[in-house]
This record gives sequence, C-alpha cells and structure tokens, in this order.
Amino acid sequence: MRTANVRTIVIWTLVALVGAAGWSVLALARGEDVSAAWMVAAALGSYAIGYRFYAKFIAYRVLKVDGTRATPAERLDNGIDFHPTDRRVLLGHHFAAIAGAGPLVGPVLAAQMGYLPGTVWIIAGVIFAGAVQDMVVLFFSTRRDGRSLGQMAREEIGPFGGAAALIAAFAIMIILLGVLALVIVNALAASPWGTFSIAMTIPIALLMGFYLRVLRPGRVSEVSLIGVGLLLLALVAGRWVAESSWAGAFTLAPSTLVVWLVAYGFIASILPVWMLLAPRDYLSTFMKIGTIALLALGVVVTLPTLKMDAVTDFAARGDGPVFAGSLFPFVFITIACGALSGFHALISSGTTPKMIQKETQVRMIGYGSMLMESSVAIMALVAASIIDPGLYFAMNAPAGVIGTTVDNASQVVTSWGYSISPADLAQAAKNVEEASLLSRTGGAPTLAVGVSEIFSKVTGGSLRAFWYHFAIMFEALFILTALDAGTRVGRFMLQDMLGNVYRPFRNISWKPGLVLTSAIVCALWGYFLWVGVHEPLGGINQLFPIFGISNQLLAAVALAVCTTLLVKSGRLKWAWITGIPLAWDATVTLTASFQKVFSSDPKVGFFKQRSVFQDAIDDGKVLPPAKSMDDMHTVVTNSTVDGALTAVLALLIVVVIADALRVCVRHVRRPALSTLSEAPYVESKIVAPAGLVPTRAEKEEARDAVTAARS
Repeated sequence: MRTANVRTIVIWTLVALVGAAGWSVLALARGEDVSAAWMVAAALGSYAIGYRFYAKFIAYRVLKVDGTRATPAERLDNGIDFHPTDRRVLLGHHFAAIAGAGPLVGPVLAAQMGYLPGTVWIIAGVIFAGAVQDMVVLFFSTRRDGRSLGQMAREEIGPFGGAAALIAAFAIMIILLGVLALVIVNALAASPWGTFSIAMTIPIALLMGFYLRVLRPGRVSEVSLIGVGLLLLALVAGRWVAESSWAGAFTLAPSTLVVWLVAYGFIASILPVWMLLAPRDYLSTFMKIGTIALLALGVVVTLPTLKMDAVTDFAARGDGPVFAGSLFPFVFITIACGALSGFHALISSGTTPKMIQKETQVRMIGYGSMLMESSVAIMALVAASIIDPGLYFAMNAPAGVIGTTVDNASQVVTSWGYSISPADLAQAAKNVEEASLLSRTGGAPTLAVGVSEIFSKVTGGSLRAFWYHFAIMFEALFILTALDAGTRVGRFMLQDMLGNVYRPFRNISWKPGLVLTSAIVCALWGYFLWVGVHEPLGGINQLFPIFGISNQLLAAVALAVCTTLLVKSGRLKWAWITGIPLAWDATVTLTASFQKVFSSDPKVGFFKQRSVFQDAIDDGKVLPPAKSMDDMHTVVTNSTVDGALTAVLALLIVVVIADALRVCVRHVRRPALSTLSEAPYVESKIVAPAGLVPTRAEKEEARDAVTAARS
C-alpha cells in the first residue's frame, strides 16, 4: 500500500512539473522561438491535475454523487428519450454534442490578440468554470428527471426569474443552432468529399444502433471496431467519389444543403436516442479525438514554432482587423466553447441526463468531456499560431479592409507590422489547391491551413492539400453532431415551456408533442438559415455578431441555477465553486453587452454602427461591407436588431441573477420556506463503472451481479 502511494505521488509530481514547465516557458519566453509543444504540455498537465483532484473533490465531497441511486434513464426507461446508455457510448455522445464550431473557430479568431491570452483563458477557464458548470448542471438535472435548464430555473428560482431563463435559453438556442448550421453549409457547399463522407455516417450509425440494441447488446468493443472501420472506409471513399463521375451527385448547392440539414435535424430529434443520435455521436467522437490526438502527437514530433506574438498590439489598442474590441472583455467572449459555454448546459440538462446509467459517471462525462473539448480549442489555437502571422491576418481580415488582390493584401498586412509578400500569399493558396486564401474569415480555413502545416511535416509536403481538405471536412463533421443533439435539446426546452400551459407536453416522449415541437424548432433555425444562405447580410448572418455574447449569457444562467441549487440543497459553504465563475462570467459578458450596445466606436457598438450607416444613406454613400444601397439599409436593420436583442438578453440575464440571489438570501434567512423539486430516491439495480476503466472493486461488483443473475 505504501509503495502504491509513493508511486502515485511520483507520477503526479511529474505531471505537475511538466505542466509547470510548459506554463513557465509560455509566460517568460520573450524575443526567442517558443515551441508549440510547451503549449500542449501546459494544457495536458493542467487538465490531468484538474480532473484528478478538483473534479473528484467536487463530485464526491460537494455533490456527493450516489452510485446506489437510480437515474432517470433507469427509472423512466422508455427506449425513446430515456435509455440507460453504456458510459463509453454516452461519453462519445456528450462530447460530440457539446463540441461544435466554438472550440475550432473561437481560438483561431482570438489568436489576433496573441497566443498567451487565449491559452490562459482556455485552460484556466475550463478547469474552474466550464467543466464545473457542465458537471454540476448534469448532476442536478439527473436528480430532477432530466429537466431542462430553463425548467430547473423556473422550478428552483421561481416563475419570474424562471420565465426569463426559459425565454432567454430558448432564444439563444435557436441563434446557436442557426449559426452552427450556417458553418456546416459553408463547409460542405461544393464539397463532394465532405458531403459523401458525412452522409455515410448516418447509415453506419443506424447499423451500430441496431447492433447494440438487437444483434449484440452490450458489445461496445465489437461495434466500435465495426464503426471505426466503416468510418475510415467512408473517409477514403469520399475522396474517390470526389474524383469520380459521382462527384456531381454529392456536389450540393447551399440551398439544397439547408433542406437536407433541416430534414436530418427533424428526423434525428424524433427517433429513439439509441437508433441514430447516440451511435452517430459516438462514431464521430473517434474521428474527432483521433484527429486531435494525432495533431498533438504531430506537434510533439515536429516541434513547430509559435510564430504569432505572445501578446499583440491589437490586444491593447482594440482595433484588430479580425474582430474589434479590447482584450477584456472580448477574448473571453470570442473563445466561448473550450473554456466556458452556455450551450453545454443545454446538453447537460437535455439528452445526457436522460441516458446516464449512474450518478458516479457525471465526473467522467460532464467534467471529462469538457476537458476533451478544451484540448480541441488548444490545438486550434496552436494551428492558428504556427502559421505565418502575415498569412493569418490576410486570411481573417475582411475584403473591405485588405482588398481582393494579393498585392493590396500584402501592403495592408505589412502596414500592421506583419510582412508577407504577394508571392507568398499566392503560394500558400496553391499549396492547398485553393484559388485564394484571402479573407477566408470564420476561422475554419485558418485551422485547416495549420492542420495541413503540421501533418504535412510528418507525411510529406505532397499531401498538404489532402490534409487541408480533410480538415475542412473534419470541421463539418465536428459541428453536425452538435446540430442534431442541439435540435433535440431545443425540442425538450420547448416541451418544458409548453408543459407549463398544457400538461401532456410534460411527457417529453408523447409522440404528438415531440413531433410538433421538433417541427417548430427545426422551422425556426431553418428559416434563419435559409434566409442567411440567400442573403449575405440577412437571416442568421444578421444574428451572427451576437453569437459569442449569447452563449456566454446562457452560461451565466446555468451558473446562477447551479449556485442556487447548491445553496438550497444545503451546500452553502461550497456555493463559491459556481458562484465565483458566475461573478466572472457576468462581469465579462455584461461589460461586453454594454459595449456592443453603447460603444461610440462603430466597429464595436451596434447603435453607433447604425448611426454611421444611416448618415451615409442620407448622403447617398455606400460603405463596406455593403455593396449597394439595399445592403446599406440591411446593415442599418441588422445593427438595430442586434443592439436591441443584445440589450434584451442582457436584461433577462440580470433578472435571472437578481432573482437567484433573492432566493439564496431567503433560503439562508428562512430555510423552511425553500422547496426542492428533486426526484425521490429509488435504489439502482444497474451495475456499471464510474470511469472508462473499471476499478478492481467495480469488476468484483460486476462479477457478483452476473453470478446473482444466473442463480
């Protein structure tokens, strides 16, 4: 026993030293080359310590997870929405559902401020805020029959603050789904390789679902090997299709993709979770984690240098070409997923609590999945930081700023202090078989260039274009899994809202209700997507500027609910665990909201932008990004809508936080007045490990359960 303790101490001391070494180099190195491997070391060392110690402390000391207590998946199992799901499959589903565009795009855009601010926020944010939020929301939702975040707010905070939370959460969810869908359309349009490969994941997932449910129940390892083999075949076949006569059939226009995405979202939302949603997300996780792990390994093998400055001049001035605004608060808004994301709370109170087998698994699935997503964000930041800064800014600055020719772009970027020649810009595009890389905003192409840079150093420069297009397709797969789960969660949220008015909707598996609410949710985000695809300044494009703020406002709702529940459930002394992240998130997000509404800088403030464009209209002028007078009027409308919506959402969140504070103070003063909507205790009959690898005691418990069942 003593030897084991000494070995454990040695191992964790080494882990801490690796992480500390990484942080030391990143923080202190100036004016010299810094390898990206130090960023990976800082991240992995910090993640390991956070999961081993902090997450375990919260799960067993604060939340006091109970392995003997039956979860909603066991008590309410109906094979549609409630279904006990193997922890490995559920981990894959949860990770795939939360890991959308955010961890890929946000860090790439935030690299404008330098690699150091983003690294600090991604790692510290996830350990102390993001992963904590996800795990605590999952725990409390599991204790409440899988209630949605908004409904928990209504039941635990009260009808006033709860109504504000319900409205804010649902509105933000529609915005998030529309933005995610737009990124997928942009990635797959005119890409037969990506369209074919992603389409094939659907029949593969259906096969896996039936295999586990009907053919070979419980054989997760078998179905994993089958699924991964078929997925790799689909990836290879996708390139064959793209180079064959079949390419035309899978080369879809954006409007066609919109129809298919809406249809897929509706079907995935109403089918039983075991049939399509869970196995497809589990399948995509292999590709996601596999790619990110190979990317990290590639960084360790090739040791690429971080070419971006640790902190750029744009961080202080706030006039960056990628996005306007100072380091505080906008880095913390731009990097949402990967550090702290309100969208995750919707999944943690949506599909996952209805599928989890044991309360003891919330640490692995809630906290662990978020650490996995944070590692994705770190690798995205690495990819953006190892390419030439001149190329980075040429790719991410809008055409209205750098022009449309390599000569003009070179001159503008050089004026910012990041020189790159026209020939280098042209060669970079040629290397990945693109006509141009100028103004490829949104983050995805930049990540793809960084990925191709790392992988091509391992496999050879001749495969640079292959890895670039592979990364573009990889990102679309990444995001699609968040879209299908998000649509289902949106359906749950709408059912909870309508259930307060008409009781049958409270049964989330009531077929008329689930079909109707799924159709409404798909119609809402599908409408914004359709208009956005056909009008460059309309539809979801109109709401894109408030994507980051909306997501972080939603995180404030989740943390407010968590803090309230900690106080009301007798855990007042531990309320700081979510209370401190809540205070930070509210400060950052409300500051950003105030600036976006009232800033006198037209690049930041929505209403100031509206005023500038309205004055130009009065003078008969056309300002970029508008190309016509009609576009000018659209920009005025968009700025007005975005400013008003940001103000309304911020006000709703203030109402939620204020009402939550009122409830907490009342409970401290008069605990007898508080009530909890927690489901009654029922003893669990399921035997399942808490982590990926069963402990010796868990193996013995499983053997005893099998022996008892046979006898």
